[in-house]
Amino acid sequence: MHHALTPLTLRAVHICINMQRVFSDEGLWSTPWLPNVLPQCVALAKHRPDATIFTRFVTPPTPETAKRRLESILSPLARDDTRASILPCWSSFPNLRASHLPLRSLTSPSIVRSRAASLVAHLRERDVETVILTGAETDVCVLSSALGAVDHGFHVIVAKDAVCSFSDTGHDALLSLFEQRFSQQITVLETAQILEEWRT
Repeated sequence: MHHALTPLTLRAVHICINMQRVFSDEGLWSTPWLPNVLPQCVALAKHRPDATIFTRFVTPPTPETAKRRLESILSPLARDDTRASILPCWSSFPNLRASHLPLRSLTSPSIVRSRAASLVAHLRERDVETVILTGAETDVCVLSSALGAVDHGFHVIVAKDAVCSFSDTGHDALLSLFEQRFSQQITVLETAQILEEWRT
């Protein structure tokens, strides 16, 4: 098992990605493993609610304003009833609703260079050195967030039992990639070890 390369201190932040109805069982992009990782996401949020940020997937106002290749993917999300499911909807996740946590949400798709200026600025203001990533999907938004965070100079910890994907193959491949190819920048740990090492 890998160990964190830097101590988990007050300079660490937990970023929970895409905990939204659109990825729940009732959502357009249902991710079957999401209910299984939710308890670990909640455990980390409860451990340090003041250092937990929920980021959400966002789309352009209309498919036409998206990049051409994304237009067909985002078209179903243009309907008003479907766009509502993009908003963080804690009621879809009883564990989160019951946690009574101060749920702080930032509209930021990931920690990708020019697309998440407000999030990166927030992390810089807090003097963050380590980001702990949880949520969905391992091989899409978690991947882009992890690599974006590395580009910005943060140490990254991926909670392996608190991330998931629609694709089991993609999920397993990315965890292996993190561990084998990016081991100097990205550490993969179980939630229990993060909770044990993260100082409060």
